[in-house]
Amino acid sequence: MMADAQQDHINFDVMFATHNAFRRDLERLEAAAVAGKTDTPEVRAGWENFKHQLHIHHTVEDERLWPTVQSKVGDKPEPNELLREMEAEHGQLDPVLTAVDQALATKSPDLIDRIKELGAVLGDHMKHEEEAALPLIQETCTNADWKNFAAGMARAQGIKGAAVYIPWILDSISPAERQKFLVNMPPPARALNKLFWESRYHKKQLWKF
Repeated sequence: MMADAQQDHINFDVMFATHNAFRRDLERLEAAAVAGKTDTPEVRAGWENFKHQLHIHHTVEDERLWPTVQSKVGDKPEPNELLREMEAEHGQLDPVLTAVDQALATKSPDLIDRIKELGAVLGDHMKHEEEAALPLIQETCTNADWKNFAAGMARAQGIKGAAVYIPWILDSISPAERQKFLVNMPPPARALNKLFWESRYHKKQLWKF
C-alpha cells in the first residue's frame, strides 16, 4: 500500500449519486412498462438519456479508472481478479440493454421481465463495485488519482453533457443529497445549473407518462 494513499480520504459522493440515478431511472422505466406507457416521447427520451449516461460512466471507468487501480496493485492476485470481474460485469450489460431496446421497439409482452433482468445485472454490478471496488480504490489510490478519473469524466461529458448530467443527478433527490453532490461540482457549473440547466432539464419532463 502506498503511504500517501493511506493518508488520503477519497470522496465517492458523486459515484454513489450516479449509481442512485441509474437505479431511479430503472424504477421509472419499470413503472412506465407496468402502466403500458413506454411509448411516450418523454419515456423514450428518459431511456435514451439513461443509456447515454451509462455508456459514458462505464467507458471512462474502463479507460481511466481501472487501469489506474491496476497500476497500483501490480500483480497481486485478489485485486486483479476483482478488476477482471468489473470488466466482465460491464460486458454483461450490453446484451441486456439490447434486449430492453428490442422489447421496447416491438412492444414485447416480456418487456417487464427484460427491464427486471437489466435491473438485476446492473444492480448487482453497482453493489459489487460499491462494496468491493471502491474500498480497493480507497486503499490503493490517492485523491490525485481520483481527480484524474473525475477530470476524464468531465471531458467525456463536455459542457453540453454536463448541462444534462448535473440536473439529471439532482432529479428528485433529497436536499441533503443534493448538497453533497453539488459541493463536488465546479462553481461555474453550479451557477450555470442554477441559472439555466436545471430549468431546461425539467422542461423536457423525462419519464413522464
